[in-house]
Amino acid sequence: MSKNQERYTTIRNVTLVGVVGNILMAILKLWFGVYGKSQALIADGLHSLSDLISDGMVLVAAKYGTAVADIDHPYGHARFETLATVAIGALLILVAIGMFIDASRRLMSPDLLLHPSKVTIIVAILSILVKEALYQYTIYVAKKIQSQLLKANAWHHRSDAISSVIVLVGITGSIAGIAWLDAVAAIGVSFMIAHVGWSLGWGGVSELVDTGLDKKQLAELKTIIKSTDGVVTLHELRTRKMGGTNILVDVHILVNSKITVSEGHQIGEIVRRNLMAKIANITYVLVHIDPENDEDVHHTNFSLPSRSEITKRLQQRWQTIGIPVEHINLHYLSGKLTVDVYLSLQAQNFPNIQALSQSFTQLTINEPDIKEVNIYYSVTPQLNNLPAQFFGEN
Repeated sequence: MSKNQERYTTIRNVTLVGVVGNILMAILKLWFGVYGKSQALIADGLHSLSDLISDGMVLVAAKYGTAVADIDHPYGHARFETLATVAIGALLILVAIGMFIDASRRLMSPDLLLHPSKVTIIVAILSILVKEALYQYTIYVAKKIQSQLLKANAWHHRSDAISSVIVLVGITGSIAGIAWLDAVAAIGVSFMIAHVGWSLGWGGVSELVDTGLDKKQLAELKTIIKSTDGVVTLHELRTRKMGGTNILVDVHILVNSKITVSEGHQIGEIVRRNLMAKIANITYVLVHIDPENDEDVHHTNFSLPSRSEITKRLQQRWQTIGIPVEHINLHYLSGKLTVDVYLSLQAQNFPNIQALSQSFTQLTINEPDIKEVNIYYSVTPQLNNLPAQFFGEN
């Protein structure tokens, strides 16, 4: 079984336990709320029904949210969980509004107030115990598998337990002779449910609009990146979340402009591995290698010729020299080109190094896009016994 399948199975099993608990408590609360004439207990029963709907959303979201990445969703499906979290939050807010309106209407009309019986106290206490047990079980598993969706559902259980405490207070007060206290308790439950719904919904919306990590977390990322050997500095550090816990990171790092492409790639790969190893929730890192600070627009000149264009022009200029060019490196820096020319010399026609370098430079000087030309030489083994001053850069 894959990791995603294990995650889905775990979330499903925990949620199904909650479904059974919510069904039993919803039936008990609604039945005894009507039978015992407790508006607060009826409101709490409706809360348990909303838990059933949210459990269904969790099951659907867990199934699709743990699916592997595909062509249409290359970053995976984790935001299905986020979308479900937002939906659960919105549902809770709607339930809270309905409860508040009904309780307020009864509070303003004393003849509509209900008078709970003592049996409702037992149901309220049972609800507190069951919902708190479901919370403890769900939050334990949520932390273990780092599931924000499951954590949201756990707090849904906890909110139901706390609302049952308020219901218990309201019922007890109403039985003691304070008839309006039951309705006030129902209003209190509605505010609590709305608060939980807003917290869940807003957190999900923040993720859906790609809200980045906080300043403390960004500082930790910067420290790890800057401590990597070969990184001069960094910029354009961007972060976002998926599925509540998964962190995605994009960053530009500045490296020495004269190192090879492979070395730059190696530095970027080390940055990526360091971030993923030191911060557990990072699941994706994109590192862009910069030879110079591309935040400075003056460093970028998109009109510079491509490799094929410039090499064709240079070869035409250099063909009169008669020395074959082994390789050309191009450095696009500060809006200009620096050209590294590598020459392979044969023993039988070994020329004067300085004169040869000057010839290449003079033939290149009129190229407007070129800032600097560096000449490098390689020779055959027959020349290995020549003095070191013959092999250099000009």
